Amino acid sequence: MGNVAPSQDPDSSLGAANSSKDLEPHEKQPCLGVAKEHTMPKDLKKVLENKVIEVLPGLQHVNLSVVKTIWSKENFPGENIISKSLSSHSDLITGVYEGGLKIWECTFDLLAYFTKAKVQFTGKKVLDLGCGSGLLGITAFKGGAKEIHFQDYNSLVIDEVTLPNVVANSSLEDEENDVNEPDVKRCRKTKVAQELCKCHFFSGEWSEFCKLILSSEKLFVKYDLILTSETIYNPDYYTSLHQTFLRLLSKDGRVLLATKTHYFGVGGGVHLFQKFVEEKDVFETRTLEIIDEGLKRFLIEMTFKYPN
Repeated sequence: MGNVAPSQDPDSSLGAANSSKDLEPHEKQPCLGVAKEHTMPKDLKKVLENKVIEVLPGLQHVNLSVVKTIWSKENFPGENIISKSLSSHSDLITGVYEGGLKIWECTFDLLAYFTKAKVQFTGKKVLDLGCGSGLLGITAFKGGAKEIHFQDYNSLVIDEVTLPNVVANSSLEDEENDVNEPDVKRCRKTKVAQELCKCHFFSGEWSEFCKLILSSEKLFVKYDLILTSETIYNPDYYTSLHQTFLRLLSKDGRVLLATKTHYFGVGGGVHLFQKFVEEKDVFETRTLEIIDEGLKRFLIEMTFKYPN
């Protein structure tokens, strides 16, 4: 994915958010989004119904403009985030819609870094935090991770974008090609189901997500790797984000975080976040890469200062 760049079309779902009009100012603390786990439907074909699939090198994803068009005319249970986003002309509405229906620019930076740095996912437990389209977690899935969790603030994003993207990147399409081989089809379906069992999907605010998975009856095994892109735009969220890393990252694990230098209109950015982390004295931060093309961007690694 090293050469992939987001579309320069300002109306494209892959376009970068480079101006303050894309971001709604934070005027108050967001209300908590109750967390829940989403189950993978048994009929995988239905997951991709009415979806237009686009192709990136090594990845497939649903066309987000089509999703927005369809759901702007529908009433999604419990959420009408698309109509609110369209009416406010904003890609972020604090505590209501947190940007999951757009592939943000820094996601491509982190995908490119995976390739350049030969990041290994085999056998790892991975969290794609604030996943949106889930391309970071899907890359880990395709790279042999043993378990992948996807989390986004909004239910609609998980059900209509993340889940379909994971299915589109499974071997379901191979299974479809063997129309004259019933036994092969059956084996492939079993294989796909086994693959997808590695993936778990959650929606809700970060602290609520932590409560949900830590209160599970099963003993929770912490993540080896937390991947997150453009999640430090709002300083109001730093405490919750830091607590999420603290509670869910394994002692030898690492966070890979992609961000712009500064987010105009909401006030967050890499230097403010690094200062926040430094004051907490829990994590070390290390700059992996600085991207100077267009709006300046950073790739940051976080690890525990005192893992023992």
